[in-house]
Amino acid sequence: MNLSRVTSSGAAISAALLLVATLPAQPPAPSSGLTLSQAVADALKNYPSIRVSQEQMNAAAAGIQLARTSYLPRADLLAQANRATRNNVFGLLLPQSVIPSISGPVLGTNNFGTAWGSALGALVTWEPFDFGLRRSNVAAASAARAQAEAALKRTQYDVAVAAADAYVTLAAAQETVRAAQAGVDQAQVLITTINALVNAQLRPGADASRAEAELAAARTQLIQAQQAVEVARANLSRFIGLDPAQITISAPRLLQLPPAQPVAPLDTARNPIALEQNAVVVELQAQLRALERSYFPRFYLQGSAYARGTGAQTDGKIQEYLNGLAPTTQNYALGFSVTFPVMDLASIRARETEQSASIRAETARYQQIAVDLKAQWNGAVANLQGARNVAANTPVQVSAARAATDQATARYRSGLGNIDEVAEAQRLLTQAEIDDALARLGVWRALLGVATAAGDIQPFVAEASQ
Repeated sequence: MNLSRVTSSGAAISAALLLVATLPAQPPAPSSGLTLSQAVADALKNYPSIRVSQEQMNAAAAGIQLARTSYLPRADLLAQANRATRNNVFGLLLPQSVIPSISGPVLGTNNFGTAWGSALGALVTWEPFDFGLRRSNVAAASAARAQAEAALKRTQYDVAVAAADAYVTLAAAQETVRAAQAGVDQAQVLITTINALVNAQLRPGADASRAEAELAAARTQLIQAQQAVEVARANLSRFIGLDPAQITISAPRLLQLPPAQPVAPLDTARNPIALEQNAVVVELQAQLRALERSYFPRFYLQGSAYARGTGAQTDGKIQEYLNGLAPTTQNYALGFSVTFPVMDLASIRARETEQSASIRAETARYQQIAVDLKAQWNGAVANLQGARNVAANTPVQVSAARAATDQATARYRSGLGNIDEVAEAQRLLTQAEIDDALARLGVWRALLGVATAAGDIQPFVAEASQ
């Protein structure tokens, strides 16, 4: 065997193996893509469910104006013309809406002769006082608007949290791709080295096959990571209104470990979920107060002016031509009316009982939400502490994996090790680099969980977008 050939091949192999052992994870290239704050802002602007809640709030605001119109007088106008018979009889007719009423004396006739008739009038009705019923109805409408506004804020909160989570998921997927690509690069260098050894007849051909298998496994891991990126990008696209292919993110802050800060105490009453449920309780209470004021007399001040015309005369004769079409006889009236729904007491009491039960149920649901939010917050704080512990440990894992790769490479170079040791060390190094990258993002995700439980993610978004 040519000694110079072996010597030069050995030098090349040593250099290649050294490159495998020391190949660092490549830092991401700077990007001018979408920041987290921009993603959340776009989601709040574009996601359809927010527009649904906004229109519901607009409808509730219109309901307040509708309730206030009850303070205004009511005015009704009437104009009528008819051609009808004038037969009239004595007798009672119970209130109904089928048979038209007829005025005038009983003539004792029963024929089908017809005459023109006309009427023109106006009725103004005003309720001067109502024992607080109208004020209660306005308050109930205002509570409905407040509930709709709370629902809008809850929707905005949910969308912002979902968009932020989708953004962090995409960042984590991209970091996995970066680490997986480094693993492919390392496997590619290894197979080049092994092929050189095999060609120099210093290693068996089985080592080359094993190296090919490791390269294929690394590529499979990379393909799966790339697939996760596309899925995460598609999930983010539904919030921000862009095609997935157009989305690129810029998240340099998420690739750094956030500084440790004390967690602020939880106030469940400030969470949009609790605020929305509290608004539901307040709305039901306002409706109950309006219901309690419905069993009172209703007082109406009324004024009417009207005129009528007829072509029928009191002697039974009918005037010819168009006589009766003009309202020639006028009247006016002023009056005061009182109505009282005496028999409605039982139904009103039943509705009050039903409303009270609904209030108790929604109050209990509010208390349950407070308990759930407290549990969610406790879990998020525990996850944050665990994530920080993991992030503190993964650099040690990377360092140990890199040292193991160096040692396996040196043993393989000196002929004391085999390809299995080098392949296993490279696999551990790739996984350690993935774990290290995801550990930092895990801390950010845990911070998002704490902010979500607290009900305000804006400080998190501002810090993560720096």
